[in-house]
Amino acid sequence: MPKKRQIVNIINFIRAIEPRNASIDLLYTTKKQIELMEQYQFSGTFLIQYDALLLPEYQELLKALDPARYEIGIWYEVVQPLTEKCGIEWTGRYPWDWHCHCGFPIGYTNQQREIMIDEFFAKFREVFGYYPRVFGSWMFDSHTIRYMNDKYGLDAICNCKEQYGTDGYTLWGGYYGQAYYPARNNIFMPAQTEEQRLDVPLFRMLGSDPVYQYDFGMDPETGAKTQGVITLEPVYNGKGGGVPVWVDWFMQENYNGDCLTFGYAQAGQENPFGWDKMKDGLIYQFAQFDRLQKEGRIEIEPFGKTGRWFKETYKDTPASAITAHSAYDDPDKDSVWYCSKHYRVNLYGDHGVLRVRDIHLFDETYGDLFNDAICFGNEATYETLPWVDGNRHTGDGILSGLYLTRDGEDVTYEGKMIFEDKGNGIAEVRFGEVTFVLTPNCLGIRAPWDFTIEHRIGKDNDHMPAVELLYSKKMDLSYDGQRYSICLNKGNFRTSKKIVSEGGMVSFFLCQNN
Repeated sequence: MPKKRQIVNIINFIRAIEPRNASIDLLYTTKKQIELMEQYQFSGTFLIQYDALLLPEYQELLKALDPARYEIGIWYEVVQPLTEKCGIEWTGRYPWDWHCHCGFPIGYTNQQREIMIDEFFAKFREVFGYYPRVFGSWMFDSHTIRYMNDKYGLDAICNCKEQYGTDGYTLWGGYYGQAYYPARNNIFMPAQTEEQRLDVPLFRMLGSDPVYQYDFGMDPETGAKTQGVITLEPVYNGKGGGVPVWVDWFMQENYNGDCLTFGYAQAGQENPFGWDKMKDGLIYQFAQFDRLQKEGRIEIEPFGKTGRWFKETYKDTPASAITAHSAYDDPDKDSVWYCSKHYRVNLYGDHGVLRVRDIHLFDETYGDLFNDAICFGNEATYETLPWVDGNRHTGDGILSGLYLTRDGEDVTYEGKMIFEDKGNGIAEVRFGEVTFVLTPNCLGIRAPWDFTIEHRIGKDNDHMPAVELLYSKKMDLSYDGQRYSICLNKGNFRTSKKIVSEGGMVSFFLCQNN
C-alpha cells in the first residue's frame, strides 16, 4: 500500500484589535511568528482580518514575505471597519466582537453578506494585487461560502474543530478531522451527491486530542458542560499544545499512518493571545516539526497547496481515520475516529471496556438554518444528525454509548487495539475477539459468538433524536424536523436501545442518500 501523506499546515491568523487585553502588541506577535518560521525556513499561511488588512504596517510585513514559501488569505470575522465601509450598522460592543449576531456573517442578511465579501476581496486585491485563494473562520454559513467560492474561486477553507458551547457557538457531530467536500445546502455536512458537492475542501482546524477532546469537562454524574480545549494550539499549557509530552504524543499518534487517506493537523495561533503566551509552545513544536520533516515523517506546506492536492487527488470525499493507540497520559486507552461522507463513528477502549462513543449521520438535505435567516443572538449552533452521543447523553453515572454484552455481562478485551487498512476506504479495528468493519456506508461488528448491543443513555434532554418507528431491521428517527433511519443488514432490533446479533454479526447501514 502506498505511503500516505502526513501534512502539517502552519496557519497564523491576524487581527488588529484585542478588546479583552489592550496591552498585547499584536503586530509584535505576528513578527515573532514570522521570525520563527524563517528560522526553520518553513512554508506557511497567514490569514488576515479586514481591520488588519487596512493597516500599512501589516501590509508591508506580509508583502515582504517570500511568495515561494508563504501565502496570504482571509480570516473572516465581521468587524466594525468592514460594516461601516459597506454602509451597514455595527451592533457589536467593540470594533471586533465575537458574539454571533455581529461578529459572524450569520448576523446579517444575504445581501449584506455578499456586499461585505465583495468589499473584503476588493480590498485584498487592492493591497496584494490578486484575489485570495484560501479562507478561514471559526464559523461560517453556507450562503457565504457558496457566494465566495462561486464568484472568486477558492483552493481551501477551514473552520473550527468540534466544540459544544465554547466561545458561544457549537459545531457538533461533523467531520472530525482531515477534510471533506461540503454540501452546498449545508456547509457543515459532507455532500453525498455531485449535484450538492461544493468543489472546495473544508478542513477542520486546531489538531484536537482524539482521546480527550470529545468529552473534555464532561462529568459522568451531571453530564455535559461547555467544553474545554485540548488541541495543538500552543497557548494551552495545562493540557495540549503548550505541553511537550502532549505534543510528542500527538505527533506520534496523529501521524502514525493509520489514517486511510492522509494525516493532517493545523498548527499556529492567532496573534491576540500575544507572544508571551504562545512562544514556549510554538518554539517547542517547531523544533519537533523540523526534526520530523527532516526524517521524512511529515510535510509542512501552505494551506492552499494542500487544498489543491486534495482536489487533484479526490473527486469525492474520501473516508478517513484518526487513530490513537494510547492517550498522552494513559497507555490503556484507544480511540478511532472514522469519517465518510455518510457518517462518523468513534470507537473507544478504556482499560478493557469497549464502547462505541459516538455515531452521527450526514444528510445533505438537512439544510443550514442560516441559509436565509439571520442570527439575532449571541450564540449559534451547527449540528448533524445524532444517534449515539457519548458526551451529550451521559449523566447519572452512565457513560453513554453502544456496549456489547454476552450472556448478560459486558464484553471486555485484553491487549491493544489493532487497526488495519483494508483499502478502498475500509478499515478493520480489532478489540480482542471483537472486530469492527468500517466502510463508507456501513458499520459492521462481528465476534465468534452471539452478542447483544445495548444503547445506554444517562440523559435524554439534550441533542436527543426521537424514535418515530421501530421495526426488526429498521429504526426511523427524527431530529430538528429531519427524518433519518438506522437500518440493519445483520442483526435485529428488540427495542430502540437493544440489538441482537445474527450469527455473531451486526451490520448497520448508515447511508441516508443512495
